[in-house]
Amino acid sequence: MPLRSKLPDVGTTIFTVISRRAAELGAVNLGQGFPDFPIDPLLAQRVAEAMAEGRNQYAHGDGMPELREAIVTKLARAHGIAADPQDGVTVTCGGTEALFSAIQAVVHPGDEVLVFDPAYDSYEPAVRLAGGHCIRIPLQPPSFALDFDRVRASLTARTRLVILNTPHNPACVVHDRAALDGLAEALRGHDDVLVLSDEVYEHVLFDGRSHASVLAHPQLRERAFAVFSFGKTLHVTGWRVGCCVAAPRLMAEFRKVHQFNTFTIATPLQLGIARYLGERPASWSQLGEFFGRKRDLLATALEGSGWRVPPSQGTYFQLLDYSALADEGDVEFAERLLREAGEALIPLSPFYRERPRLRLLRACFAKRDETLELAAQRLREFAGRCAPVRARA
Repeated sequence: MPLRSKLPDVGTTIFTVISRRAAELGAVNLGQGFPDFPIDPLLAQRVAEAMAEGRNQYAHGDGMPELREAIVTKLARAHGIAADPQDGVTVTCGGTEALFSAIQAVVHPGDEVLVFDPAYDSYEPAVRLAGGHCIRIPLQPPSFALDFDRVRASLTARTRLVILNTPHNPACVVHDRAALDGLAEALRGHDDVLVLSDEVYEHVLFDGRSHASVLAHPQLRERAFAVFSFGKTLHVTGWRVGCCVAAPRLMAEFRKVHQFNTFTIATPLQLGIARYLGERPASWSQLGEFFGRKRDLLATALEGSGWRVPPSQGTYFQLLDYSALADEGDVEFAERLLREAGEALIPLSPFYRERPRLRLLRACFAKRDETLELAAQRLREFAGRCAPVRARA
C-alpha cells in the first residue's frame, strides 16, 4: 500500500550529502561541523569513572540533578543569568532534541513560526511535524542583520513562535543586545508569541564580542526557550548532550514532550560532564580565543588567493566568498570543489527557502591546524587554476 509521507519534499541534509561525497572522494572535510582533535582527557576520565561506579542505568528524565546544578552555575558565571535547576532546566539529546521538543510543545496545527534565513535545516521540519507553517524572513549578506520591519509585517494573529539563532550558523554573525531589544520591541503587544533561541555557540565569539542571551533580556526571558549544547562547548558533538532553559511555566510544557521523545540522556555522560565542570568551571571561557586562532590561521592562509574571507563574528564556521573565482551557483561550485580540489565546503543557499544568488560557502575551522593548512593549500591551488571572473567577462 502507498505510504503517505509527512515530509514528502525533505531529503537527506546537505551536511550528510557533502560529508558522504567527501568520504567517497577522500576530500578534506571542512563541511560538517565537528572537531577532529582530541577532547580533554580529564573529561573522558570522569565519564569512565561514572561507568566504573555502575552509574549506567536510567537517569532522571529531566536530567541528573548534578548536571542541572552545574548548568545553572555556568549560566550565572558566564552570563549573569539566574535559572531554576529544579523546574527551569532540562537535559536533552543535544541541541537538536531541545529545539524539536520546544517546537512540539508550543506549536499547534495552523500556527505560524517566524524563521530567519539562512536557517539551520532542522527548524522547518520540526514546525511542519507540529502542524505549523514557517514564515521565512531572509537576512541579507554581508551583515545578515535582523529586519524588524519585516518581522512586524509578518506578525499575525496566528504567529506562535519566533526562532532566533545567535551566534548564527551558517551566517557566522552575532545578534547583540541591540538586536534583542529590537525583537522585544517588535513583539510588543503580541503577548502570545514565544521565542525559541538557539544559542549552542554561546561561547564561540570573536573580536571582543559578548553573548546576548534571551534569558538575560527582561522583556524576552519569560516568553523564551534557550537551547545550549555541551557538544559545542566541550568538543564532544558525538555525545549528544545539550539542554533547554526556560521559565517554569514553559518548561512544564517542554517536559511533557521530552519525556515521550528521548525521556532520558546517558547517565555516565551527564555525571562525567557535571564532575568535569565542577573541576574546570571556566573550561568554556577560552573558547573564543582558541577558535579565534584557528579562524585567523585559515584566513591568513587564504590571503591573496582570490578567496574573500569576511571575518567570522561567532560560531566555529567561516564564510568564504568565491565571487572572484566563478560565476556558477554555490551548490554546483561546492560539487566542483569536491571533484577538482578534494575539498568539502557547505553551500549557503540551501539554508534559504527562496534560494538567492549567492557566491558563499561555509567552512568549519574546528579542526587541527594541520587539517586547516592542508585545506587552505588545496583551496589556494584550486583558486590558482580559476580564471578571474572579470577576465572572462
